[in-house]
Amino acid sequence: MSKAKIGIIGGSGLYKMEALKDVEEIKLDTPFGSPSDAFIVGTLEGIQVAFLPRHNRNHTLLPSELPFRANIYGMKSLGVKYLISASAVGSLKEEVKPLDLLVVDQFIDRTKDRISTFFGEGIVAHITFENPTCPELAKILADAAESLKLENVNVHRSGTYLCMEGPAFSTKAESNLYRSWGATVIGMTNLPEAKLAREAEIAYATLALSTDYDCWHEEHDSVTVEMVVNNLNKNVANAQKVIQETVRILSKNQFVSDSHSALKDAIFTPLDKAPTATKKKLELLLQKYI
Repeated sequence: MSKAKIGIIGGSGLYKMEALKDVEEIKLDTPFGSPSDAFIVGTLEGIQVAFLPRHNRNHTLLPSELPFRANIYGMKSLGVKYLISASAVGSLKEEVKPLDLLVVDQFIDRTKDRISTFFGEGIVAHITFENPTCPELAKILADAAESLKLENVNVHRSGTYLCMEGPAFSTKAESNLYRSWGATVIGMTNLPEAKLAREAEIAYATLALSTDYDCWHEEHDSVTVEMVVNNLNKNVANAQKVIQETVRILSKNQFVSDSHSALKDAIFTPLDKAPTATKKKLELLLQKYI
């Protein structure tokens, strides 16, 4: 089976990477079920990359239905050490305009029905999550986006992503509440990924693609599916360029991230006392600590 050090998760509208060469589809089963789709493994900028469409290539999965654990476990099993996640978002700040790009550095969790840990069933782990994305990978992503000088697109190097449950968009009261909390953008998917990637000791960063002003902005229309889809299509080309440039830079600078040893002091349960079945289930994550 092909291995890849760099993983890409494509959000709404980003269902494939056009520049991938020598492509191979890999269907995986994991202890946490099947991932969203087959992994597309190929060569990008001279390095092996694994791509996964988050919602399935036919967009059949609601945010609440996404098999987050299977997706991240699948990336880990392919050898991924750096994970770039692209996500469509609504903007909660005037300065982040539709079609702008934002590299996320903080999250607020407003989900209700997500499992965001691999642990339990007799093994307890508490990862540190003060900085929920990898600063080094986020910097490379932001540098790549800025270097391209995309027309009519501003790049924002930091911001807070509020992760809501969905699938409905926000009420106006909710949108204004989240603005009062200091959130920059709103989406439905990336926080579980960030937590699970940290547990899997994968460096993770999010490229947020602004499609609209949510519903708080009095001078802009309320969010409609048509508006979101139109801007998604415009964002996809820019996202592919940014991701390709990020991969190019990263292929020459495969740094060691703090994320790569995130479990070192996080596992509270003595593993010699832990249930054998759970250790077997989590062997891919625990192997260097057993």
